[in-house]
Amino acid sequence: MDSLISFSFHPRFSQPKVPSKAIIFQPKKNNIITNELHERKSFHEPLKKLISSTAEKIKLKINQTSVDDHHQKKKRSLLQSTFKSLDDFICDFLDLPLRPHIDPKIIFSGNLAPVDELPPTACDVVEGSLPSCLDGAYLLNGPNPQFKPRGPYHLFDGDGMIHMVKINGGKATFCSRYIKTYKYMLERDLGYPIIPSPFSSFNGVMASVARVGLIVARVVSGEFNPLINGYGTANTSVTVIGGKLYALGENDLPYEIKATSDGDIITLGRRDFYSAAPEEFLSMTAHPKIDPETGEAFAFRYHISPPRLRFFRIDSHGKKQLDVPIFSMKRTTLIHDFFVTKNYAIFNDVQMFISPCEILKGKPPMRIDLAKMPRIGVIKKYAKDERELWWVDVPGFNISHAVNAWEEDGGDTLMVVAANHSLVEHTLERLDLAEVKMEEIRISVKMKEILSRRQLSTIILDMPAIHPAYVGKKNTYVYATQVAPPMINVGLVKIDLSLSSNDCVVASRMYGPGCTGNEPFFVPREPNDPNGDEDDGFVVVYVHDENTQESKFLVMDAKSPTLEIVAAVKLPGRVPTAFHGLFVSESQLNKLS
Repeated sequence: MDSLISFSFHPRFSQPKVPSKAIIFQPKKNNIITNELHERKSFHEPLKKLISSTAEKIKLKINQTSVDDHHQKKKRSLLQSTFKSLDDFICDFLDLPLRPHIDPKIIFSGNLAPVDELPPTACDVVEGSLPSCLDGAYLLNGPNPQFKPRGPYHLFDGDGMIHMVKINGGKATFCSRYIKTYKYMLERDLGYPIIPSPFSSFNGVMASVARVGLIVARVVSGEFNPLINGYGTANTSVTVIGGKLYALGENDLPYEIKATSDGDIITLGRRDFYSAAPEEFLSMTAHPKIDPETGEAFAFRYHISPPRLRFFRIDSHGKKQLDVPIFSMKRTTLIHDFFVTKNYAIFNDVQMFISPCEILKGKPPMRIDLAKMPRIGVIKKYAKDERELWWVDVPGFNISHAVNAWEEDGGDTLMVVAANHSLVEHTLERLDLAEVKMEEIRISVKMKEILSRRQLSTIILDMPAIHPAYVGKKNTYVYATQVAPPMINVGLVKIDLSLSSNDCVVASRMYGPGCTGNEPFFVPREPNDPNGDEDDGFVVVYVHDENTQESKFLVMDAKSPTLEIVAAVKLPGRVPTAFHGLFVSESQLNKLS
């Protein structure tokens, strides 16, 4: 109020145009009032009354606004308390008994338990020395809920947290930071979670119907607005698009982040890449493919209404181009990852799909149809519409993650390598029973048919990594995490795709009893040397030891038959089992906007 009244008296507003006599008026000695002074006084008296009256009105309006704001806040607070009580009631009385895959007590065991944020902290190199080519930052993204769940919780639900080790001159700094998404900030301010999860929120008919009603009430009341602000966790991956660094999750748009010079991570905000239709562009895959030569990012998103799949690209300047709508996909398939080659993009129409009507049955909307025939869709990378797309049936092909794809025979043959769910029925609920096997498929472009398939190893492998310069090109080596039930990452293997056998593992390293690893990442020794060997570099990974309760950042020689450790960094905080990571060199970090 005071500032507004002072503003009213500011000379710019309180000195009206007056007669010339008043303008040239000079006060007389001894404060003798002359005719000139009387003229000025007679003019200012009504002006003062006007200003005083206006100030009183402003004061009254401000006081009334304060009262209205107080009532609004009180009303919002009452609504929030009511919603919170309803949420508690659903969790306590309406939810069915929690099945293992949505029971927090079971999920948060071992290295899946969440951790707190950790500011940049210096680390000790406890073995070997860090190679100079690792100057830069390694960032791993994964789910880490900021609040203990009140009810059902799925492994995929947690808020995105980046665990970053920054290396410079052989020294390392480590930090863990939440991605400050709309969801994270909203729930942080409230002090409890409110955003529903498609994986766990719908647990029984009564609980599902009640939660749907509560979601609608919260949106209508303005407690949160998912259509404008999104609702994702950005907890899946990290990538560079158009010279900027992003954290991604496929149920929302990416969030731009920044790795600071002192080893910290800052969230800059949710981005739509200058989309021409931002009201329609609400999500994208967490696995865009970056063309190493052009810098373009190829991506897609799926939707519950036609067109259920949209393919698009983001140019090297970070501007989204027009969608290519795919109408030939009749159901909303859970396409998590895809492939690109020099000329094509390749999608896997898997047996996992979304059916919103399942919510009314008290079930999650993600379902599995074992009667459906999986298929592969091939489309030109720069296609204008769906006429340049064709499909081919591939029985039992439900990819977890794409390894790579490339063209042979002058473009007449496509080679696809992927981590395939051999027991897809366990993918959504019984991850401990899921089996992911590495597989290679040869496809004829001319005949539009599968020429051959082969399994590359009998062991369970996932979270593959290749030399980043070979995306879309023929590669020889794959580094993948070896998994043992129940979903424990026990080691790392190297696969040689040039071998003709059904067991292409040529190197391995087991982490040891009680140790759990994360996804590996390959860093070339000489990234700008086009004549360097594909496997001349290092594989980096976070490993946690349950026996000692210590986490380490390991650097392994990618050429070594034992994947020999060349450096180990003891971390000041635990790194939970997470999803996908990215290494960004120091020169790249300096170029990021």
